[in-house]
Amino acid sequence: MTATLDIATVRAFLLVADLQSFTRAAEALGTTQAAVSLKLQRLETLVGKRLVERSPRAVRLTADGADFLDRARALMDAHDRALSGEASAAQSLSLGISDHAAGPELVPLLERLHAMSANLTLAVTIGFSREMQDAYDAGELDAVIVRQEGSRRGGEKLADDEFGWFASRRFTLPKGEALPLATLAPPCGVRAIAVRALDKAGIAWRERFVGGGVTAVVAAALAGLAIAPLARRIASPGLVDIGPAHELPRLGSSKVMLHSKVSDPAKLAALRAVAATFRSVATSQRPVRGA
Repeated sequence: MTATLDIATVRAFLLVADLQSFTRAAEALGTTQAAVSLKLQRLETLVGKRLVERSPRAVRLTADGADFLDRARALMDAHDRALSGEASAAQSLSLGISDHAAGPELVPLLERLHAMSANLTLAVTIGFSREMQDAYDAGELDAVIVRQEGSRRGGEKLADDEFGWFASRRFTLPKGEALPLATLAPPCGVRAIAVRALDKAGIAWRERFVGGGVTAVVAAALAGLAIAPLARRIASPGLVDIGPAHELPRLGSSKVMLHSKVSDPAKLAALRAVAATFRSVATSQRPVRGA
């Protein structure tokens, strides 16, 4: 009897390979870690090869697993095309992401969504958390990834972000001068947190750089222009938290939340993958401490 590959099992293998975690793969599939592990065991038995190396700290593909990966992707692409039909209309998913929440997760998020469905048209907007939340409430976005603000409830927590005062390793603050800041313009919530903390501590500050996006703010900090209040998760490796050295007030932390109104099964599957990918990347980021 000819052996037959199970599509759900192959999909589970691809998620484990991409997310490097049975837990995250289970989240993306809306099932349990044990169920995913069982699927992988069955797949390995079927192909007669060990595809994944499991350890308490990491999940990695074996040489046979890496070799099987491309064939598995080709199978899933063919399967999805067969189901959807070449002439079917592409679905659209509109996603808003807070600039301060995007960070290093954005690239793997887009890769994951593309891998899941070539027929899914993505409309991604980056902006302030408040603006993204307002657009979501007005029905202009299917889902948003934003920082939790005020008394807003609901949503799915993706990460807990700790903030710090980040600057170039070469940065020096002349004695007696006001603290130069690099921030986004109002109504950026992170800027508001930083300014309130400095005012409460009685520390003089001045706006040295106002960026149109977090990428510009990080660039200003790397260039030595100013200090940027940032989440550790999105701070560039070239930056260090100089808060303790300059006795700056603690900025605390905030939650990154996913809010969604999606009910379509394909879109729900995509958003589960988004949530799992975000958590996977966020937990892998190393905190950047002061020198």
